[in-house]
Parts: sequence; structure tokens; C-alpha cells
Amino acid sequence: MAYVYIASNFTRTVIYIGVTNNLLGRIYEHQQGLVEGLSKKYILKFLLYFEEYKSIVEAINREKQLKNWHRNWKFNLIKAKNPKLKDLSEKW
Repeated sequence: MAYVYIASNFTRTVIYIGVTNNLLGRIYEHQQGLVEGLSKKYILKFLLYFEEYKSIVEAINREKQLKNWHRNWKFNLIKAKNPKLKDLSEKW
């Protein structure tokens, strides 16, 4: 399985779109500050959204698509499944 996910900071003002084949492990890396760059700089450790795919190629294609979307479109996508912008990894 492969996943496209959207992580955010505490105030939900910055979002990060990524792809992985190990969602739990990747979110753990975000939460521990192990993901360099934007994620570490803005403390993007809250999982707001994810999609599951059968292949990494499909997930990468979707990630590229989402990264080209306008900010409002991304938040509308998130809010459609997670209206309160809760951390989906909170109970893991």
C-alpha cells in the first residue's frame, strides 16, 4: 500500500503534502522532527488527511496533482473528510 498524506502545524496554517508506503512510520518521523526542510521548520506533526493507494506510482501521481492545487482547494479536500481539522494520528 502507498499513501498520500497532508500534515500541518498546530495552528493549521501551513500544510505539507507527502507520499509514503508506511504512514504510521512517516507521521512518527514528522512528530519527532526527523523530516528535514519545511516539515521541521514549521513543526508539521499533525496528520489532517490521507488517501490510500495500491501502488506507489498512483500515490506519487496524486501527490503531484495535489501540490498543484490552490490552497483553498486543499483545505476544502481536508475539511470534506476532517471538518474540525483534528489530528488523525492522535489515537495511534
